[in-house]
Amino acid sequence: MGRWEPNTRERLAKAALDLYGERGFEQTTVAEIARSAGLTERTFFRHYADKREVLFSGAVELEQLLAKAVADAPPSAAPIEAVAAGLDAMCAVFEERRDFARKRQAVISATAELRERELIKLASLATTLTDTLRGRGVPLSVAGLTAETGVAVFKVAFERWITADETRPLARLARESLDELRAVVMGGNTSMSEV
Repeated sequence: MGRWEPNTRERLAKAALDLYGERGFEQTTVAEIARSAGLTERTFFRHYADKREVLFSGAVELEQLLAKAVADAPPSAAPIEAVAAGLDAMCAVFEERRDFARKRQAVISATAELRERELIKLASLATTLTDTLRGRGVPLSVAGLTAETGVAVFKVAFERWITADETRPLARLARESLDELRAVVMGGNTSMSEV
């Protein structure tokens, strides 16, 4: 086996996700993931700190992308509109990875440790949003509420997006979820058919 293998990180992620789906997260070892990808354990650890990171890698880059999009929103944009711009940027990253996202979420949903880790990552996104909104001059209480709302909107849209029969883009679902929230807040009528 040569020193450099093309697409090593992606091969490891695919092998891990396949094994997690077949055997379960807890029953899968790093050695099995590496072997399934045709690589060594040492190679695995060059790319991922542990077997959980296969599912959560890229979180820092995602937070940076979100923060930049929110910070770059027009100065006149209301806090929720700045967050919506951030969600649009974040959703674009996921769009080509729907199948991976579906499989990943199934693994996370089946494992308490991973569900906890997912909540920590979402809380980190909210903190990043809050800090970025504060940098735009938004008062702390408004920034925190808007950030938590943005994360909730993303979470609802993401859960819709990964369902088997959903074909709409994630960004569209996020915008629709935000519009539904606005309708609820404004006292408007929302369809009860989805409840």
